[in-house]
Amino acid sequence: MPTETRTNIPVPTTLGEPDAVRLAALARMKRLATGLLVLMAIVFAVAFVLQERFPALQYVRAAAEGGMVGALADWFAVTALFRYPLGLRIPHTNIIASRKNEIGASLGEFVEENFLSESVVRGKLESIGISSRLGAWLADAENARRLTDELAVAGRGMLDLLDDDDIKDLIESVAREHLVEPEWGPSIGRVGERLVAAGQHTAAVDLLLDTAESWLVAHPEAFGRAVSARLPGWLPEFVDKMVDDRALREVVGFVGAVRVDPEHPLRQALDRYLAELTHDLQWDAVTIARAEILKVEMLDSPRLREFAGETWDSVKDTLGEALGDPQSATRDGIRSTVMDVGTRLAGDPELGAKIDRWIADTLSYVVTSYRHQIAGVITETVERWDPAETAAKIELQVGKDLQFIRINGTVVGALAGVAIFTVAQGLLVLTR
Repeated sequence: MPTETRTNIPVPTTLGEPDAVRLAALARMKRLATGLLVLMAIVFAVAFVLQERFPALQYVRAAAEGGMVGALADWFAVTALFRYPLGLRIPHTNIIASRKNEIGASLGEFVEENFLSESVVRGKLESIGISSRLGAWLADAENARRLTDELAVAGRGMLDLLDDDDIKDLIESVAREHLVEPEWGPSIGRVGERLVAAGQHTAAVDLLLDTAESWLVAHPEAFGRAVSARLPGWLPEFVDKMVDDRALREVVGFVGAVRVDPEHPLRQALDRYLAELTHDLQWDAVTIARAEILKVEMLDSPRLREFAGETWDSVKDTLGEALGDPQSATRDGIRSTVMDVGTRLAGDPELGAKIDRWIADTLSYVVTSYRHQIAGVITETVERWDPAETAAKIELQVGKDLQFIRINGTVVGALAGVAIFTVAQGLLVLTR
């Protein structure tokens, strides 16, 4: 007679709290089912012994006998799913462990055909209304804050993971490819030519003249020293002073005249010079070569490497501080953008419909193209499982319900036993 207790239930190697609860429930149900079998056996033994003295006990004996048969048959059936009954290697037992790979393949095929078909996926996505739900979730201030916090943590994590030398190498290579290798002259010439033709250089000239005039007025001593340094040393000091003052007035007056007169000859000469320069930068080989020499002097290799390092260090430090500060403008901007996107998704049906169609088309394509590989994950995962542990895991999930089969088998067997015995007794009476 089989008896099972909690101690002989296979336990998976990784057992969390929910599985521990299932294991305890399974053990209780096994004890209950086994207890009914033992009860049927005791009742059968007592009724069998006393049925000669008390003929009515024949019906009790028949019920107990049927109950034992039903209980044993269903115990064998349930046990055969997960292990060899009583350790005997009877054919077609220990089914789950023996046919683990076939079960995994069938499960993968079932999922592929019934859950990963394009019609099922598209129908489910279209019925959900992803954009409106997502929009409503994002538009909530608390959800936007949580998402922003998570993005900030992820962003800082990415900054920590990135190798500084690799990023600096990347910046340097990009700068070299787009700044150093191309010729500067033609590009600068084309841009300059358009600016001069549109008169947009005038503002820069005005700014230069304003700055020069302001500096001359604010620093007459410096200008005077520059002029005196070029006069003969034997001149008296008062002559130097007169020359300095006269030169300053003339220069300030000249700069002021150029500043207020849009048609001043100096401005016209400067316009002609800039026009010629922008033309030569595009077409004159000598000017283009000079621009290249200037470029190389400005962006030689050490300077370019230093520029890349300073650029990355500045970006990394600034972005890291901004992401780490919950009150920073960067995180406020992210939160605001998230809420704005959510509001648009929730309030613009046309936009939402476009996004829903795009999501449905994209996921349908992915499912159609890769559903066999996706379902194959189930098959490959089951194949890697240990057979005994696989049986234990499945028994842990459904074993409690399967024990009801044993209980029902005991009850149905008892009812069938007494019914068969009653019919037999009735036929015996009729044939006498």
